[in-house]
Amino acid sequence: MAIRKYLITGLMVWLPLAITLWVLLWLIGLLDGIFGAFLSGVLAITPASLAPMIEQLRHIPGLGVILVASVLLLTGGLVSNVAGRWWVKQWDKLFTNIPIVKSIYNSVKKVSDTLFSSNGNAFRTAMLIQYPRAGVWTIAFQTGTPGGEVQERLGGDMVSVYVPTTPNPTSGFFLMLPRADVIELDMSVDQALTYVISMGAVAPGATPVGAPAPLPPVFSSHS
Repeated sequence: MAIRKYLITGLMVWLPLAITLWVLLWLIGLLDGIFGAFLSGVLAITPASLAPMIEQLRHIPGLGVILVASVLLLTGGLVSNVAGRWWVKQWDKLFTNIPIVKSIYNSVKKVSDTLFSSNGNAFRTAMLIQYPRAGVWTIAFQTGTPGGEVQERLGGDMVSVYVPTTPNPTSGFFLMLPRADVIELDMSVDQALTYVISMGAVAPGATPVGAPAPLPPVFSSHS
């Protein structure tokens, strides 16, 4: 029994690290692949004398990640002033006037603005809702409130929520329901996600497997 306990404890220690490293390596490989495709296009229009130098860049691991991070930082710095915001508006006008492209661009932009805006409420609150039937509860995340024609037809005080699947929270269901039917939780979004991903095995505030037991309180007697 002791060997089994040690194996499980060791697995709990190494599994999160292994999965984290796997995801990071996958992301680095993805960005390096995109950067490699970009270099292939550059090589097609580059003089032969410069081709060997550019080809060497393809074999530097992680260079794609560094370049993407640098571009994001540079872009963020440029659009933080009036001139940069003017260029962003021109960029938006260009893509919103191209058929088919404008539908995709506008949809993605609205979602990204909602998710990453510091003033937005998307994924700021974890909730309990009854789903898929009354009496069965699950964790959901508020994404906002219904608007436009949907709000006019539904009426009342409604909330929009996202119900993630387990153990993969990147897929799920979008629901709209009365605010009176949800219970807001005090736990953070990170804690709620951990609870969902672990299929309820890791409850917020619970002591992790293998963690040392808390020391008993020390009482002092006074005469």
